[in-house]
Amino acid sequence: MADKKYSKADAEARIEEFLDTLLDDADFDLTYDITGGEGLHPDFENPDFLVRFEGPDVEILLDNKAEVLLSLEQLTMEALRMSPEEHSRLCFDANDHRVLRVRELRMSAEAAAERVRKTHQPFHFSPMNSRERRILHLAMRDQADLRSESVGEGPIRQVVIVPKEMTEMPEAIRPPKPRPEEDSAGRGDRGRPRFGGGGGGGGRGGDRDRRPGGGGGRGGPRSGGDRGPRR
Repeated sequence: MADKKYSKADAEARIEEFLDTLLDDADFDLTYDITGGEGLHPDFENPDFLVRFEGPDVEILLDNKAEVLLSLEQLTMEALRMSPEEHSRLCFDANDHRVLRVRELRMSAEAAAERVRKTHQPFHFSPMNSRERRILHLAMRDQADLRSESVGEGPIRQVVIVPKEMTEMPEAIRPPKPRPEEDSAGRGDRGRPRFGGGGGGGGRGGDRDRRPGGGGGRGGPRSGGDRGPRR
């Protein structure tokens, strides 16, 4: 997409093709709708494509800080060959998780700013992806006495807030690794791969139509009825 090879219509068609294949192969019981992202959070996110998921397996997408939802988003970006600068053009959401997450990050930035003012000590956020780090930076842009920077590399890259006069940035803090017994005990059954669709029997039982308003195309009717025409 970086070289403008695909139009919006072409990109949407490629998103559909990729998601239909991936969701059927994983046997997720999900449907989705693709709309424009205008007005989602115009000061922080304004994607060209907003993909909203619904269905019985939405909880899988949102488990463990929406790990699967964010992974699907990243895989789709790679399938469309989107450059890092274009990642803000695509946003996946379910149950308004992203809207609530932006609100949470903004509140966290405000609380961290007050803490730095009182203690005059740096505040490190947990490692997070580039989109969430950007939201924190934008939330801090009007703080005249403080500044935010991203420190660390790869999976431990994180935002740190410091007094503006601080000249030497602190190093990233590496989160402690859980002990194996704590990790497996905390996850329970979720420690094993889980695939969607509760419909018994071996196999998927045929492809499902993932888009609203489709009764023919890729398979039989979706669970939960038709949501009506796509907006």
